[in-house]
Amino acid sequence: MSERELLPTATGKRTRAAVRELLRPRRALALGGLTVLIGATAVGLLTAPLLGHIVDLVAGGSSSFTLPVLALAGVAVVRGAANAWGLSLISRLGEGMLADLRERFVERALGLPLERIEHAGSGDLTSRVTSDVAVIAKSVREALPELGRSVLTIVLTLGALAILDWRFLLAALLAAPIQLHTVRWYVRRAIPLYAAQRVAGGALQHQLLDTVGGARTVRAFRLSAEHVERGRRRSQEAVDLSLRGIRLMTRFFSRLNLAEFVGLSAVLAAGFWLVGAGAATIGVATAAALYFHSLFNPINAALALVDDALAATASLARLVGVADLPGEREPERPAAPVDSSVKAAAVGHAYVPGHDVLRDVDLEISGAERVALVGASGAGKTTLAKLIAGIHRPARGSIVLGGVGLDELGPAGTRRTVALISQEVHVFAGTLADDLRLSSPEATDAELRAALDRVGALHWVDALPTGLSTVVGEGAHRLTVTQAQQLALVRLVLADPPIAILDEATAEAGSAGARVLEVAAGRALEGRTGLVVAHRLTQAAAADRVVVLDAGRVVETGTHEELVARGGRYATLWAAWSDTRHSPS
Repeated sequence: MSERELLPTATGKRTRAAVRELLRPRRALALGGLTVLIGATAVGLLTAPLLGHIVDLVAGGSSSFTLPVLALAGVAVVRGAANAWGLSLISRLGEGMLADLRERFVERALGLPLERIEHAGSGDLTSRVTSDVAVIAKSVREALPELGRSVLTIVLTLGALAILDWRFLLAALLAAPIQLHTVRWYVRRAIPLYAAQRVAGGALQHQLLDTVGGARTVRAFRLSAEHVERGRRRSQEAVDLSLRGIRLMTRFFSRLNLAEFVGLSAVLAAGFWLVGAGAATIGVATAAALYFHSLFNPINAALALVDDALAATASLARLVGVADLPGEREPERPAAPVDSSVKAAAVGHAYVPGHDVLRDVDLEISGAERVALVGASGAGKTTLAKLIAGIHRPARGSIVLGGVGLDELGPAGTRRTVALISQEVHVFAGTLADDLRLSSPEATDAELRAALDRVGALHWVDALPTGLSTVVGEGAHRLTVTQAQQLALVRLVLADPPIAILDEATAEAGSAGARVLEVAAGRALEGRTGLVVAHRLTQAAAADRVVVLDAGRVVETGTHEELVARGGRYATLWAAWSDTRHSPS
């Protein structure tokens, strides 16, 4: 099985540039949050010298501790309040940047050509908009504020050590080479590892969607074992990468512990020597030790948050990669169709080079004509439907809608001219009226009811708890397969394109539901050119003309009666279909 062409991931340089772009309109908020956090950290640094002062008082035999103790309490209160304020400002900054990025991502994802998404697989896109966004959101809400505070604490604490005595600073910095080497060692290994984890997660999600979404086909062709094995391989790959990440983190923290031991030993030794030489008091040495000890948490937090930062960076690069993709190109002067005809001339197409799905297909459909496309599974029916709908571009030949080529129409013009309804229908969460207005935002309730009535859905909509105001979708009122498909046909009526394609739009419904949908589809197609990829041959019998595909070629065309009388490929399919319908259950 060939690997999918995944959606792009931005380079590190481009990712940093994107962060700067998101930060630019929020510079005042960033500066305010940083200033408040610096002030909070500076106030907090007064704790160590105050404790050192108390030690000196004890060493000098004094018991006048009231003032320094009150000062310690004041430091705690001021530091806590300032920290809370600063962190809230930084959180607002991060949430605003995340919201902008998410909107850019969704806007660009919705504008991508469907062919590009299909090549990558839906799992790649959904993993970015779910797991990657979740990773970034967690970092923005938790890691980013904590990382900023930790870095400030480290910098200002080292400055405080230098103020006490520059030799304390030198002793503390003995831990720095070990820490820096550890971080460099970790980053080199973690960045590609987290990127691989994100890709593996997307591949696993896509495999699960493929298997679950195509469960009927998998069972029908006895592919269960193969799909289970694919899922096992994808899962094992994800597990192996996760275990590598855990082992890497364990080694990372063991090296940090070594750095802490070296640094604290050096500071204590320096304090012992300076006190012995009379260059520092016991209180100053105590303050230096407390300063270095207070670095343990922020240093470990900052270095540990490198893990979250790297994971977020990998996810951010995946979002920026999609957000930077060019949208669909529209012609400078898009042409308008002159009628509702369809013409495909010498059309050929292949998803994999050398393996043609369609070969020299010629098809002409006149305005308001209804044509049924018939053929065995794999004959190329859905591919031809997608080519006519503009989802894919044919590898060879041309497709003309209303007398205008697809390139002259442009993506937006093509969507206005032709609509494709497949057996996969999504019911959006929200009221039923809002769901229907997705295809016609200005439609009135009366127009919605008229469209529902046209496809025979008004009676069950009126029977809902609150009619058009009933909340449907995930976690709300669940619609049957037949009802959901009727909503898709209502959207078609409301959008009112001159050309409509129904790709096995009744395939998922049962026998009774399929009969209801066939009637609904017929009403929805009235007054427009219709191409029906027929799952049930009763749809072909009701069409004006039948086109039979076999192995990617048009092998027969004519009315239902003509083709049955001819005794060819269609007659064989009709006979088999009739036997199935009349056989005892």
